[in-house]
Amino acid sequence: MPKDNTLNKVLVIGSGPIIIGQAAEFDYAGSQACRALREEGLQVVLMNSNPATIMTDADMADRIYIEPLNVEFATRVIEKERPDGLLPTLGGQTGLNLAIQLSEAGVLEKYKVRLLGTPLDAIRKAEDREEFRTLMRAIGEPVPESWIITHENQLTEPAASGIWPLIVRPAYTLGGTGGGIAHNREELYEIARRGLTLSMRHQVMVERYLAGWKEIEYEVMRDANDTAITVCNMENFDPMGVHTGDSIVIAPSQTLTDKEYQMLRTASLKIIRELGIEGGCNVQLSLDPNSFAYYIIEVNPRVSRSSALASKATGYPIARVAAKIAVGLRLDEIENAVTKRTLACFEPALDYCVVKIPRWPFDKFTSADKRITTQMKATGEVMAIDRTFESAFMKAIRSLEIGVYSLTNKTANLLSDMELEEAVRVPNDERIWAIAEAFRRGMAVEEVHGLSAVDPWFLRKLAAMVQLEMKLKTNGRALARLVKDEQAEELEQNHPLAVRLLREAKTIGYPDRMLAEFAEVPEMKLRAVRIRLGIVPAYKMVDTCAAEFEAATPYFYSCAEQEDES
Repeated sequence: MPKDNTLNKVLVIGSGPIIIGQAAEFDYAGSQACRALREEGLQVVLMNSNPATIMTDADMADRIYIEPLNVEFATRVIEKERPDGLLPTLGGQTGLNLAIQLSEAGVLEKYKVRLLGTPLDAIRKAEDREEFRTLMRAIGEPVPESWIITHENQLTEPAASGIWPLIVRPAYTLGGTGGGIAHNREELYEIARRGLTLSMRHQVMVERYLAGWKEIEYEVMRDANDTAITVCNMENFDPMGVHTGDSIVIAPSQTLTDKEYQMLRTASLKIIRELGIEGGCNVQLSLDPNSFAYYIIEVNPRVSRSSALASKATGYPIARVAAKIAVGLRLDEIENAVTKRTLACFEPALDYCVVKIPRWPFDKFTSADKRITTQMKATGEVMAIDRTFESAFMKAIRSLEIGVYSLTNKTANLLSDMELEEAVRVPNDERIWAIAEAFRRGMAVEEVHGLSAVDPWFLRKLAAMVQLEMKLKTNGRALARLVKDEQAEELEQNHPLAVRLLREAKTIGYPDRMLAEFAEVPEMKLRAVRIRLGIVPAYKMVDTCAAEFEAATPYFYSCAEQEDES
């Protein structure tokens, strides 16, 4: 039984219909939560309007209600089931907003339903832009210059400030809905009007746009005993101005110094403690690439889309742990489900690199605006794990299933030099291929950084991959001779250059298909020679502890190394 023995029945709110910014990742979280609560001997009542989910399977909860997620129907469910507690932080923004509406309508008080996990005042402080800004200033955490707007008339002050561009962030919306970047007075009024209409509180925050700054996220967990840990930190490939759901994301961060990492980690732990959040929390920060200055951007006081990525990237089940914390357990009382030997208070350690690339629907909606900004447009994402950024990046590109399997696509080479510069400068769904094409045409890392503001570390990696690609093309005949000489005994002695290039290419993740095209040989023949040379994948574990402890239920990823952990 859970620590809190007054709980017998818990209502879990799902995330409702699948929409941009809130899709299957919340089904993943809700399913974990239902299992975790039942493990603790609790009856689980699930309410979700979407039947096409795992969480609404008959064996996932004791009672399942497929009803609209609004106050009227939620009240009926509460009246009938009389749950002891409500867990709203696993259904994304939909679940969080509904919990607030139920509380304000007096429903929770009338039926004596306790809000589990994160307290209501913590949700308000994190979600309400004005309260959040006030709290950050009170605890000494920096926030950008900003104005809280609840009526169009109040826009005169930010418009007269002379600070351009400005970013508009509506309160209580999902995936940046209603927000945007304003470069002048007309754009500010247009975006703010839309944001005010879409905000549940009719409130937006207008703040200074931190152009070119890095965007970093920390997934943080805290229990009622004030034990707090960072589960994972993530770094956006794109600088500020691109919604994190539309950005390529790398975990753990690759370009932060230890001082920067610890500084932002300390700030994240300080914020979750000050808010009093019990469970998972996502903290988004902006870091000046040229100094140690940083700003707090926002906090999601719930399991977020990034939580699903962090869970799969680290092996640490954030939603499961958050559900157990919500019913009274402490981090040092929850078993690590992967190792079965450590506890949930151990911070995960990663000895690999994870790359997430969004998947946009522009192949279906060809006339849509392909520019990506602060309002999320991606309808899915892929995640790849490998030992290095380059090989994980290449895996992720192939996983997109858009007919592209390398740093070359069908359109980048058709652009004029001026069009290419614009494609590098303006974020869109094909910018990574435009950046690669810029390197093929001899553009320097510094030039591409000046146009895109992408960190030079990532650009140097991409430039090196393009250089190897060009070397492979130049030496295509050498690769062809290696493949045609497949019966020879001493391949490495007879074809040292080709073998070295083949090993190098496989180490950074180039697929056989691409190498076979360079050599103009059948892919299966090249593959047979590669296997004969012993260039085959090894398998490593995702075990939350970087192999420090034996893992009972790890999962595996392939890489171009020799030692196999499977």
